[in-house]
Amino acid sequence: MKSYRLFWLVVSAGLLLSTAWADEVVMKNGDRVTGAIIKQDGKTITVKTDNFGVVTAPWDKVASIKSDQPVHVVLKDGKTLVGTVAPSDGKLEITTKDTKMGVSPGEVAAIRDAGEQKAYERLLNPGLLQLWSGGGSVGWAGTNGNAQTSTLTTAFTAARVTATDKISLDFNLIKASALISGQTASTAQAVRGGIGYDHNISPRLFVNVFNDYEYDKFQNLDLRFVIGGGLGFHAVKNKRSALNVLGGADYNHSSFSTPLTRNSAEAFWGDEYTLKLTGASSLTQSFRMFNNLSDTGEYRVNLDVGVATKIKKWLSWNLALSDHYLSNPVPGRKGNDWLYTTGLGITFAR
Repeated sequence: MKSYRLFWLVVSAGLLLSTAWADEVVMKNGDRVTGAIIKQDGKTITVKTDNFGVVTAPWDKVASIKSDQPVHVVLKDGKTLVGTVAPSDGKLEITTKDTKMGVSPGEVAAIRDAGEQKAYERLLNPGLLQLWSGGGSVGWAGTNGNAQTSTLTTAFTAARVTATDKISLDFNLIKASALISGQTASTAQAVRGGIGYDHNISPRLFVNVFNDYEYDKFQNLDLRFVIGGGLGFHAVKNKRSALNVLGGADYNHSSFSTPLTRNSAEAFWGDEYTLKLTGASSLTQSFRMFNNLSDTGEYRVNLDVGVATKIKKWLSWNLALSDHYLSNPVPGRKGNDWLYTTGLGITFAR
């Protein structure tokens, strides 16, 4: 009987302690959310609860908050306080290891727990090799019999995103050959790749520069070298999707094996779009329209689409589509060649 009473005493004490140590958010309509405060970004406050998972509420609907564990409170004047938070006469009383300070909810720019603060600080001054994420895939197919064929495809994308800028890399390759009746011939051979850099000059506006390269044997294109830049606008930016629209000017140097060389100035416009389809799948899309300023009436169009589905943390199924159209190809050639690759690939993040 004593053991039974001792058991319930321990259970009751545990429940009381868990309740006592829970953070609490009280809404203006009287609703209460208990759990662990994760962050407040100026518009919403996020709390991780035991029974309902992660709950997000509008910050302007919050009447008071209480945190029993120290949090980082960033004020609008730039000052950061680290301590517990409790309600006091309509204000937030922040108790640090040195002092107590009362602030109104309107003075608070952000609140972060230890994990969110660590992630935020990591974005401030990362090394060049940090914060990269992306993935790549390699595909191989072939036959051996009446015809001997082989096809190699690769696709690779990577990005390094910080609080102020973004570096992006992309690469696509297809190489196919066939041996039929003793005759060997290449049936497809193309390489496309590039690097881009965005730097935010305001929460919505950014500067964009890029450098693209392209080789396509069956368009007689030995090398297309394009370098340019312009301005972009973050039209949509949330946890599920992001849409950037941009435009500017560039220099295009294209050398063909005919032989033919074209040098031209171009004006470009386009968009970049990412969408989280499900918890495991995501879509990326990039579109560029290049209008020739040196030979008006001529133009180029680049369209790239990719879908990736995570199978495991490091393993994914990838699909990449790439179409680059040229309005004035060399005589006897079509204006565009589609590149499409699919297969298993790896993903990484650091």
